Amino acid sequence: MSDSLQRTPLYDLNLELGAKMVPFAGFEMPIQFPAGLMTEHLHTREKAGLFDVSHMGQIRIAAKSGDVKDAAAALETLVPADYVGLAAGRQRYGLLTNEEGGILDDLMVANMGKDLLVVVNAGCKVQDAERIEKALSDRCVVTRQFDRALMALQGPAAEAALAPLCPAVKDMRFMDVIETELATATGSVPVTVSRSGYTGEDGFEIGCAGTDADRVARAILAQPDVLPIGLGARDSLRLEAGLCLYGNDIDVTTTPVEASLGWAIQKARREGGVREGGYPGADIVLKQTRDGVARKRVGLVADGRAPVRAGAKLFADAEGQKEIGVVTSGAFGPSVKAPVAMGYVTPEYAAVDTPVFAELRGKYVPLHVRAMPFVAPGFKR
Repeated sequence: MSDSLQRTPLYDLNLELGAKMVPFAGFEMPIQFPAGLMTEHLHTREKAGLFDVSHMGQIRIAAKSGDVKDAAAALETLVPADYVGLAAGRQRYGLLTNEEGGILDDLMVANMGKDLLVVVNAGCKVQDAERIEKALSDRCVVTRQFDRALMALQGPAAEAALAPLCPAVKDMRFMDVIETELATATGSVPVTVSRSGYTGEDGFEIGCAGTDADRVARAILAQPDVLPIGLGARDSLRLEAGLCLYGNDIDVTTTPVEASLGWAIQKARREGGVREGGYPGADIVLKQTRDGVARKRVGLVADGRAPVRAGAKLFADAEGQKEIGVVTSGAFGPSVKAPVAMGYVTPEYAAVDTPVFAELRGKYVPLHVRAMPFVAPGFKR
């Protein structure tokens, strides 16, 4: 691999565990382990899997006033979400928009009580940090924590695996965030834990100093029912869960409304809300919310067994005469035992059960629009 690729703090452990490494977002990342993608996917759905997601960026935002609500108000000038109303110890999904309403990145924001913790995608983290710093530096101290590690423990057995090492997690619910300690073979280490993830399962994301990552990961992997899981299964799990992958399903050419992510814009930031608009592209997004859009993101299930991949054109008819959209993610769903996909179609074809056709090697494969997620979520509410 290229010497220019970065490595996460868990690189050596990934190799030790037999990972097949591939370039991803500028990093050498594990695509799968010896168990294989199918086994890793199903094991996460049935038990628990540990993912190295340390390539993602962690950013702290602290208001110079010392009041976390001032930091939240500042961040709201960039993101159409209600962070002022976000309670301490809670986190919320959000979208970083540009002046055209396009999505620059999707992110998670946690109110840590004294400041905000923002987790952004690996491929966007430098640009995100620069944008946040430029816009907020007059009111906030923005600190990049790109040297920190992040791992995701996902699956119905996640709590049982993590609780012996970190008892406080038993009292957490979906989207809670805490700062606590995690027991390892060589003593406890400070960690940030959120009860969230990107698989549709119950689980946790654990942040720690890069120097502590190896022993934290080993402590978790030593628990019953935990296997290391690669990016391949992470992708099929998030697709079954109906969750977007930045760069595939959302990007600067898609708005939150087109992406069916209007739920990520809370009442306070919508038309008539107490803090309506006020973020880049707000006029466009608010107008689309009111008047509609020319395309919508939908779930798709193939009628046959052949997966329909990203980039496949979608048509209204089996002859390919009327093009209506494109597939943005597609794969065989091991849990649903069928090919699943998501993509964009014109609104008149967005209703559940609408038949559409995808171009596949010169043929037109039948699909139907389906509600997402494709699997029932396992979150602890």
